Amino acid sequence: MSESRPAAVIVLAAGEGTRMKSRTPKMLHRLCGRSMLGHALAAAAHLQPERLIVVAGHGRDQVGAEVARLAPGALVVIQEEQRGTGHAVRMVTEAVGVIPGTVVVTYGDMPLLRGETLRQLVQAHHAAGNAVTVLSARVSDPSGYGRIVRDTSGAFTRIVEERDATPAERAIDEINSGCYAFGGPLLSDAIKQVTTDNAQGHEYLTDVVTILRGDRYAVAAVPAADPGEIQGINDRVQLAEARRIYNQRLLEHWMREGVTIVDPATTWVDAEVSMGQDAEIGPGTHLEGRTVIGAGARIGPGCVLTDTSVGENATVTCAVCRQADIGPGASVGPYAYLRPGTRIAGNAHIGTYVELKNSSVGRGSKVPHLSYVGDADIGEHVNVGAGTIFANYDGVAKHRTTIGDHVFIGSDTVLVAPLAVGDGAYTAAGSAITEDVPPGALGIARGRQHNSQEWAERNRAGTGSAEAAARARSAEKKGEPG
Repeated sequence: MSESRPAAVIVLAAGEGTRMKSRTPKMLHRLCGRSMLGHALAAAAHLQPERLIVVAGHGRDQVGAEVARLAPGALVVIQEEQRGTGHAVRMVTEAVGVIPGTVVVTYGDMPLLRGETLRQLVQAHHAAGNAVTVLSARVSDPSGYGRIVRDTSGAFTRIVEERDATPAERAIDEINSGCYAFGGPLLSDAIKQVTTDNAQGHEYLTDVVTILRGDRYAVAAVPAADPGEIQGINDRVQLAEARRIYNQRLLEHWMREGVTIVDPATTWVDAEVSMGQDAEIGPGTHLEGRTVIGAGARIGPGCVLTDTSVGENATVTCAVCRQADIGPGASVGPYAYLRPGTRIAGNAHIGTYVELKNSSVGRGSKVPHLSYVGDADIGEHVNVGAGTIFANYDGVAKHRTTIGDHVFIGSDTVLVAPLAVGDGAYTAAGSAITEDVPPGALGIARGRQHNSQEWAERNRAGTGSAEAAARARSAEKKGEPG
């Protein structure tokens, strides 16, 4: 086993989180596309541990389902009563026995903690041959945290909780993160010795450090390079702050990779989004889920893309796209809505106030204005006129429409599925097409126009329209040959 690969990572995720004031377990509140627990599991996975163990308690069914979804090989251990961090770890040792090798303990409500920071903790633990290594941090305001106490030589001696600290100890700016690397067999032995002799009557993991040091084992505290990583989340204010920090971290990463973020303050990106070089993201844009933005694509302003793929040099403006696929060089928007299953081929155009659902649009085709396209396959180089409706639903079932290549659909056409329009065919504006149109044919389905002469003067006497009509007719008569 490599020095940076632990035998096990234990993620403590049993807390209720009463300050969240939510029916959702605290660990499942989300930021940047993942639950807090999801972020913790991703950081743990960075270590490639032999075993991944999650301690669940409050909301155990929901927490267990999230673990099964994100880390199917992980073991979930139930802490029936939440009686402290030491008690939670003891539940693990009782469930799985002694774990040989290094055991890392971390938390499900620390979404800012990076996997690389945990790796550095494990490497420092191995390099020094410690029994336990504590991840600490130096902060400007240590209030509320346990302090890392060191002797005159700088060696770590103990952790003192704030309520038990002397004024001098409270002035210490190095705090305990609660994350540790342990020698597995030593942890299994020491955790049995932890007592509940404290104000809360709980078993605390910090006592293991005292026990091991008392037995003359080597202990150490290693400060994190970024103190912000150890921030725990206890309420929605802290959740919002963590979301802002994580989002900024993601934006900085992508900007350094060659992506232009026009306004980072109004741009939100999920953890699993990916972007190509020279992509440009405009203000007010949200990229969610597993969205992929191709090189040179321009997204925004005012876009929400969820689980959507955008090809190279495509443009998406003021649009909402969910589970859609937009090809290279295509343009979408403004004010378009691409629903799940939509596939836009290269160099196609989807224009203003157009909605598509479960449909494909071929290369070079255009749906420029005010149209609904549902359950349709549109070929290449097709023009769909303004106000066209693909009527796909008969009240019971959905039906598909197929449009061939080089077809012209006249404005205000209703295409009543199931329907096929052949290659090179046309439909006349204002038609309700209910039968297939053969290749090259013109489909017309509308009544003949009838003009009722002098209708306005007879039926709207005294109105502006009647007076205007009378003046026009009088002018026409004066212009007639005598």
